[in-house]
Amino acid sequence: MGLLLGLCVFFLLGGVWAVDRGNFKTCNQSAFCKRQRALKPGQSSYRALLDTLELSDSRLTLQLINDNNKVHLLLELYRLQGNITRVKINELKPLKPRFEVPDVLIGEPPTEPLSVLSRDDNGLVLSLGVESQRLIVSARPFRLDIMEGPEVLLSLNSRGLLAFEHLRLPPSFPSLNFTLFFAQHQSFHLSLFQQAEGGGKDKEEDGLWEETFKSHTDSKPNGPTAVSLDFSLPGVEHVYGIPEHADNLKLKTTDGGEPYRLYNLDVFQYELYNPMALYGAVPVMLAHNTQRTMGIFWLNAAETWVDISSNTAGKTVFGKMLDFVQGSSETPQTDVRWISESGIIDVFIMLGPKPSDVFTQYASLTGTQSFPPLTGLAYHQCRWNYNDQDDVKAVDEGFDQHDIPCDFIWLDIEHTDGKRYFTWDPHKFPQPKDMLQGIKDKRRKMVAIVDPHIKVDSGYKIHNEIRDKNFYVKNKDGGDYEGWCWPGNSGYPDFTNPEMRAWWASMFAYDQYEGSMENLYTWNDMNEPSVFNGPEVTMHKDAMHGHWEHRDVHNLYGLYVHRATAEGQIQRSGGTERPFVLTRAFFAGSQRYGAVWTGDNAAEWDHLKISVPMCLSLGLVGISLCGADVGGFFKSPSAELLVRWYQTGAYQPFFRAHAHLDTPRREPWLFGPENTALIREAIRQRYALLPYWYQQFYQAHKTGQPVMRALWVEYPKDTATFTIDDEFLIGLQKSPLIHSVWYDVHTFQKHNGAQNLYIPVTMSSIPVFQRGGSIIPRKVRVRRSSECMENDPYTLFVALSPQRVAEGELYIDDGHTFNFQTKKEFIHRGLSFVNNVLTSKNLCPESNFSTKSWIEKVLILGASKPSKVTLKMDETSVDFEFDASMSVLTLRKPGMNAGADWAVVLL
Repeated sequence: MGLLLGLCVFFLLGGVWAVDRGNFKTCNQSAFCKRQRALKPGQSSYRALLDTLELSDSRLTLQLINDNNKVHLLLELYRLQGNITRVKINELKPLKPRFEVPDVLIGEPPTEPLSVLSRDDNGLVLSLGVESQRLIVSARPFRLDIMEGPEVLLSLNSRGLLAFEHLRLPPSFPSLNFTLFFAQHQSFHLSLFQQAEGGGKDKEEDGLWEETFKSHTDSKPNGPTAVSLDFSLPGVEHVYGIPEHADNLKLKTTDGGEPYRLYNLDVFQYELYNPMALYGAVPVMLAHNTQRTMGIFWLNAAETWVDISSNTAGKTVFGKMLDFVQGSSETPQTDVRWISESGIIDVFIMLGPKPSDVFTQYASLTGTQSFPPLTGLAYHQCRWNYNDQDDVKAVDEGFDQHDIPCDFIWLDIEHTDGKRYFTWDPHKFPQPKDMLQGIKDKRRKMVAIVDPHIKVDSGYKIHNEIRDKNFYVKNKDGGDYEGWCWPGNSGYPDFTNPEMRAWWASMFAYDQYEGSMENLYTWNDMNEPSVFNGPEVTMHKDAMHGHWEHRDVHNLYGLYVHRATAEGQIQRSGGTERPFVLTRAFFAGSQRYGAVWTGDNAAEWDHLKISVPMCLSLGLVGISLCGADVGGFFKSPSAELLVRWYQTGAYQPFFRAHAHLDTPRREPWLFGPENTALIREAIRQRYALLPYWYQQFYQAHKTGQPVMRALWVEYPKDTATFTIDDEFLIGLQKSPLIHSVWYDVHTFQKHNGAQNLYIPVTMSSIPVFQRGGSIIPRKVRVRRSSECMENDPYTLFVALSPQRVAEGELYIDDGHTFNFQTKKEFIHRGLSFVNNVLTSKNLCPESNFSTKSWIEKVLILGASKPSKVTLKMDETSVDFEFDASMSVLTLRKPGMNAGADWAVVLL
């Protein structure tokens, strides 16, 4: 199955505006990044002590020593199931434990046996169990190489950039106390107290024990704790991933510029096409060439910078051709360096070899995309803010008056009582249940924002309970950490504490969240966390989460907020209902808890364009439920831009319009009848395709494969696709065809594949194509909401390949509960067209569900005219029409139940 969307929009130059870069650090302003980046490739100071090797069935351990300061590290190697290698490096005997990221992996990854193939004084060779894959450990200097046959797939520390800043005592540590401490801890190495990394210059170097940015000072009580490691990828020119950045899909080299930064931040009016950090951070990179796809998962939640260099960067096509003609033997290579402020080195190397294998491997570690309720895939209407209950009612009625479907109306922060979350403004929203019931009567739903900064107010129940339970993050002096956000002075719950998360989840119970009902869902914003008066608009790094500094856990905070909220929605229903929660901040594993959007974009053509690679990048790292604010959050779109954004958003996974408080209203019917009709048609196309979207998210939940995917994922040997990020595919292509065809989904015009086409578009056309060889179900009777369409019939669009075959699937369940999982209450049908017979068969015989929906129509694209069409079960004739000019066969009212076995024969 596959839908291809090509974006044909005109990108106009807008006014000049940009983020205030002065609020955010560059690498040169981040002491650990500057310090680590100053280390240049060369001979590594680390060597492996082969006589310390210990090998068990599940892991190999080996000590490393830094010859500059004699600090010992512990290397752990694991061979994991599914063609994954795990590499961990920690201090052998740290002064105290270093932070290791919890709660991201879905469990302890299952291991497979490691075996030593050979060993000598220079190193050893381990078998990785897959064909001829081997892991070579070189001792002096320390280096790891993963090989397959004679080919090096990936190397670690080949450029000698491994660095591990060990824990040490402050330079001012008194000699008497030092003697006493050493006497009590004789197992520790003396060198830990004597020298800093590189030779005892702690007092001379800035930023080791204290760092100031603007007016904020970071006390750094643990001193320098950064870790770094380089990876070399021979034969690779294209790398992707490490979201979130407002940049192209293919990552750029960073030589001479800024590294990509991973540090969750509230960035006001973010710039495009640069490596600045944004709201989320997923430390996963994919490397791809025509032979193999691999992934690197750097499991570290601290501030992280990623450098990328390539020996082919900057070479023109002519230059590469000249190298070929002249017989240049230089193999393309990409080198990547990861630098994190604290924690340990814990990296998973996912060896593919296919893109789908890497997705499966990553999903086996961090889980798959949560399966959203069907309504979550429909259209969402949002604004900061709808003014009051009457305003909400008017917007709700506006959709009906203009015959535009809508499933959700959203409320931003102004709906609360003075920015106190879990409350309602008593004057503007005095009867929230009446409002929710009115929406429910239309079979619609609502989302209300619940942010993680809590107004410090002794009259506010939520604040009092968090304070009394000692659940707030602490400052470095032990008091409750406070900062400035929407409510004014705010406290920040410590979501790293499981007791705090459990309490937060309990607040979504109907008897706790006053005015809430089962059709009220949640939006977590500002959860980077955003602290308006904090360094870089976030929390101070020396704030404390129990025993850990905020610097250790920063990128986890948003994930924990998201998780606790989703768990609260599940618990309020007694565990039966699937949650819907949108988050702005995210990390590896956030896909398990709901949806993500690209944050505070702007009503600019380039922001519409960048929404595609931003969501494609998120899909590559497991987060499929992604979208961008339709129309742009800041500024006001022209009518043309707004229409084009609706047309694009209708084909992105999460489809929500949103706008800033200071922008003019922009509900879909406010731009004149012609534009209203165009927007209506785009939204109706989305609703017609909801069965297909739902099926794709079921597959994503089951397999970890992305829903919105880059072309190279499905065409991994076609180098022309490797940099394309203004077109994308929706859905899985089960059996790739070398010579495929594509059908315009509106006109049914057929186009041969493997070519570039320039297709004229008008304001009313959306360039969307269905791949030949696929069958896509739709519901063409579009109603006011997806719930109203539950029992409506299906139309099957059968797009024949040149071989005159096609296949697809149809998935149906109740659309909102976990019964598909707990009771196997679902229908999963396999659809196929072979030898002029269209059939439906049960793909899961143990499932049990019934539907009132039936097959109302079948359109077969690329067909020939039959003499007769019959139902195989009873030889009943089926009415049909044939359009010879477009080779489209239409079968009318064949009448089969969508959940039954059936066959239609073309004679």
